[in-house]
Amino acid sequence: MPTSSSTNGLPWRHFLLALAVVAIWGSNFVVIRLGLNALPPLLFATLRFALAVLPAIFFLKKPDLPWRQLAAYGLLIGVGQFGLLFLAMRSQISPGLASLVIQTQVFFTLLLSMRVTRERVQPFQWLGLVLAASGIGLIASHTDGSATPLGLLMILLAAFSWACANMVGKRAGRVNMLAFVVWTSVFAVPPLLVLSLLFEGPELMRQGLARADAVTWAAVLWQAVGNTLFGYGVWGWLLARHAAATIVPMALLVPVFGMSTAAWVLGESLPAWKLLAAALVLSGLALNLLWPLLRRG
Repeated sequence: MPTSSSTNGLPWRHFLLALAVVAIWGSNFVVIRLGLNALPPLLFATLRFALAVLPAIFFLKKPDLPWRQLAAYGLLIGVGQFGLLFLAMRSQISPGLASLVIQTQVFFTLLLSMRVTRERVQPFQWLGLVLAASGIGLIASHTDGSATPLGLLMILLAAFSWACANMVGKRAGRVNMLAFVVWTSVFAVPPLLVLSLLFEGPELMRQGLARADAVTWAAVLWQAVGNTLFGYGVWGWLLARHAAATIVPMALLVPVFGMSTAAWVLGESLPAWKLLAAALVLSGLALNLLWPLLRRG
């Protein structure tokens, strides 16, 4: 069951943790693009989860959960979300647009929460989502068409996999989430490696490893430690303590951080429409977080 803070707003410490996670996830799309310059996508995903497992698994006890639950989360995040995301970002969709479309996981998660956990989404939360979705729609209306229908479909499927993983992680309850992420990552590595061997082949894998430089390996390490261990560990910890309708909309900030990082690292412009879109997303988030505090005050 959600804690009292699930219905009465987030404690500031939890809000700052969620903000740190979405900042990492937002910047992550630029990092992914850097890694894909050298590595084929499925091999990149394999290395990312392998480094999340080793050596941490030797120091963290397996969570007291059924193996099927650990396997489900690992497959949904590893193969379903990131396998599809990396494949799409190789040539089917741009990093900025990928950071936008994958946030449809917010709506998938809320719908699944209503059906599976019977959580009730409050009217002010729906209004906050409409505001944030308007910002995302504004971003989508100004894209340069740098995506194929297949790329969009793959990112939507990745978003649905992420939403399903959110439900599995929430059902895990208050376990050691770092250990949970590490042990579930075990189930992501073998299928990703097999898929890389089948679809990319040993020669392309060898060439990718030969091209990999310090920037490539830094991208892999950031994926493993920052994005996987910290990001998904903290995200799961928060979902175990709050209603999905309170936590998940924070992910709508990911495109805002994504655009900011792209502007800083890649020199992309920030015209007025992008700033307006960011303002809409922030307004929706602020309503979701602050309305319960104003009512309580």
